[in-house]
Amino acid sequence: MVQISPPDRNASDDEAEPIDPTMVLSALHDAADAVVAVLAEHDDWGPSGRRDGQYGSDIAADEAVHGLLDPLGYGVLSEESGLRDPDLVGMPVIVVDPLDGSTNASRGLPWFATSLCAVDSAGPLAAVVLDLVSGMRYDAVRGWGARRDGEPIRRTTAPPLDEAIIGLSGLPPRHLGWGQFRAMGAAALDLCAVADGRLDGYLDCSVDAHGVWDYMGALLVCSESGVEVVDAHGRDMCVLDSSVRRTPVAGAGPLLTEALIKARRDF
Repeated sequence: MVQISPPDRNASDDEAEPIDPTMVLSALHDAADAVVAVLAEHDDWGPSGRRDGQYGSDIAADEAVHGLLDPLGYGVLSEESGLRDPDLVGMPVIVVDPLDGSTNASRGLPWFATSLCAVDSAGPLAAVVLDLVSGMRYDAVRGWGARRDGEPIRRTTAPPLDEAIIGLSGLPPRHLGWGQFRAMGAAALDLCAVADGRLDGYLDCSVDAHGVWDYMGALLVCSESGVEVVDAHGRDMCVLDSSVRRTPVAGAGPLLTEALIKARRDF
């Protein structure tokens, strides 16, 4: 279990979170660990046969998350099983992609993750994104910062678009002026790579292809590291509705984000 300590508070800071964020973060880490454990014993990486694009590994990972979070009273909004409301008043809803990049996983491509984000009445509260191949682990708590493997991360510089390396989902109709691009296939990890500096930006070139589970965990990691994740069309990103889709865009700095949004709106 990974722990994070709150920042020092002034005596005048008498507003309390409705639930202890450290407790929530601990539960998210435990849920991610449960996915690691079940996938270590899992040998069915093919299609589930239940719906297009779903794999047996998706179902196994989803069951592991529910097995950990349900008894604790949390709500869960999962790509694989929809919305389960909280059992206890005041408990957040955990937005989860049990296996982000499951197509990669099914083909042995080493870029897939588990992404979890607790959402309360004020928005994203705590998040964990675990790279299931390398074991690299991102976490964040609202107002407390973001970390990679326990070390704080903060993005303070950004190149211009023509020097930037941009992560893509889908393909644009033409070159959009970046220095280079990568299309790696797991939105949560792609966005976290912007937070820690491995990528400079992220652009969804598809038409509303991403559910909230695809980006919510990474959105908080990015936000707490100084990177804004927005919808290309200006819509609210934190929507607890399994039918809603968004077009995520992120840049390491405001000017780069603005350039990517402009480019995305041009097609």
